[in-house]
Amino acid sequence: MSHWQETLLGPLYSEGQCRFCVWAPHHKKVELRIVAPRERIVTLEHDERGYHRATVEGVEPGALYFYRMDGQKERPDPASRFQPHGVHGPSQVMDSRFSWQDQQWRGIGLKDYIIYEVHVGTFTPEGTFDAMISYLDELKELGVTALELMPVNQFPGEKNWGYDGVQLFAVQNSYGGLEGLKRLVNACHGKGLAVVLDVVYNHLGPEGNCLGDYAPYFTERYKTPWGPALNFDGPHSDEVRRFFIENALYWLNEFHVDALRLDAVHAILDRSPRPFLEELATVVHEQAQALNRQIYLMPESATNDARIIRERELGGYGLDAQWNDDFHHALHALLTNERAGYYQDYGTLQNLAKAFREGFVYSGEYSPYRQHRHGVSSKDLPAERFVVFSQNHDQVGNRMRGERLSQLVSFERLKVAAGLVILSPFLPLLFMGEEYGETAPFPYFVSHSDSDLIEAVRNGRREEFGAFEWGDAPDPQDEAIFWSAKLNHTLRLEGNHRILWDFYKEMIRLRKGIPPLSNLSKETQEVLAYEQSKILFIRHWGHGEEVAAVFNFGESDVSEELPFPKGHWQKRLDSAEERWNGPGSSHPKKLTSEGKVSLDLSPEAFVLFTRP
Repeated sequence: MSHWQETLLGPLYSEGQCRFCVWAPHHKKVELRIVAPRERIVTLEHDERGYHRATVEGVEPGALYFYRMDGQKERPDPASRFQPHGVHGPSQVMDSRFSWQDQQWRGIGLKDYIIYEVHVGTFTPEGTFDAMISYLDELKELGVTALELMPVNQFPGEKNWGYDGVQLFAVQNSYGGLEGLKRLVNACHGKGLAVVLDVVYNHLGPEGNCLGDYAPYFTERYKTPWGPALNFDGPHSDEVRRFFIENALYWLNEFHVDALRLDAVHAILDRSPRPFLEELATVVHEQAQALNRQIYLMPESATNDARIIRERELGGYGLDAQWNDDFHHALHALLTNERAGYYQDYGTLQNLAKAFREGFVYSGEYSPYRQHRHGVSSKDLPAERFVVFSQNHDQVGNRMRGERLSQLVSFERLKVAAGLVILSPFLPLLFMGEEYGETAPFPYFVSHSDSDLIEAVRNGRREEFGAFEWGDAPDPQDEAIFWSAKLNHTLRLEGNHRILWDFYKEMIRLRKGIPPLSNLSKETQEVLAYEQSKILFIRHWGHGEEVAAVFNFGESDVSEELPFPKGHWQKRLDSAEERWNGPGSSHPKKLTSEGKVSLDLSPEAFVLFTRP
């Protein structure tokens, strides 16, 4: 652990002086040029591994600086803590001191994560960290336990999803910078909410990306959808790994973040015997132990590779919980009947049943969309290793117009979707506004300054949607596209939106309060798919209680004989009831089973029973 204890990169201020350090192994001379409050130039000393350093007296927080390489190129600090004038401007020295009030906070257990994903810029009218704080009580009332922030490191302009970030240590200036983020995390912990931060270690954005000017951070040996891959396994890759691992520790140590969501790890291309992801997991978990906190890594991967979340002792990388796109695709295809693009691989109840039983739907079967066999089995992996959702930023925003599920399916199906996610044995994730049926879209938006890049992004979006046949793509640079994505929180107080919010709140309450649901286990469940009648039957048991949920995906009433074990069952939730603005339900409050029960099910509805 000692190898990683020292913060090496970036500026480190302490009582009237600042230590600067940058990695630039191919440059003989690196100068620090302080541009404000008064101009100064300091030549840095370099070591055999290419680190250039200096401790400079009389430098105070607020000082602005660039690095100058070999007397020519001037660039911001690749480990800058703040970019007050954007990605092309000077870096700013910051004082990291903050009056934290979360000294007793140790995090929450992985099984207790109920995640709420947020884009800071569109969650509130102001689009800042501070503006979010007033909504935390509402999220706490809803029952979520973790706030997940889409990437907050500095990106070009003021409007971006965050995946075009280029200064990975600098907190976005328009969101409120590092002090704003600390205030938000501090407030979350004060209310018992964990904080998950989305980080991008597979690429950097195209505008303002100066890493390659400093050092061999990239390699031409692999290609990604965004260009050359990051150099995690070639010459100088030890120092590249250091940059990203130090970045991960920065969020955990400096900002008290509880978990990192790792974007698209399938694009981290690395053939080394000890992959970067495994090393990252080792260091993060050692640091969690040193801090006496529960800290997790939650990767997103398109490969259905179980090694990512399998324990290191069993040959895995040891990451904690993976976003499971298969669950989403299986559910979405059933709810919407869409079959374009990757949805052509899904659409049967058996797909969804397998997702419930195992995690991955594709565990080595042939994928018509990919045109090859896809995935490996995840059957042996614990349920809490999977994060599931009916919506997230990708699955909404990567639609051409960014339509949410509320714009695609009926109110009854929104309730079915919520039931399947929240009552699953996995970690549920809600996308901001989903809980009340937000109608604002979440389209892709950017605010680049390079005209050629803007046109390239426009053309890229058009090509991306060719397989989906959705028409002409909106212009991501159009400011109106960004403003259209702002949430309208007042919807939560009216009509079906209020009913849906209450429905989500009740389901989360049941998930937490019924032991077989809160225990999260694939081993203590039975999942049956009735393809012809479009019924999914799910039963959980354990801790002296049993739960049975029946979902009807059909558009008409249906009767089905279902294997309820013998005993007296009590109805706990029925989406068809008038209380939830459903068409009405004929299910009794109590039923007795001799081993089988014939149920008459309303269309697009589900019912939940329990028995001691």
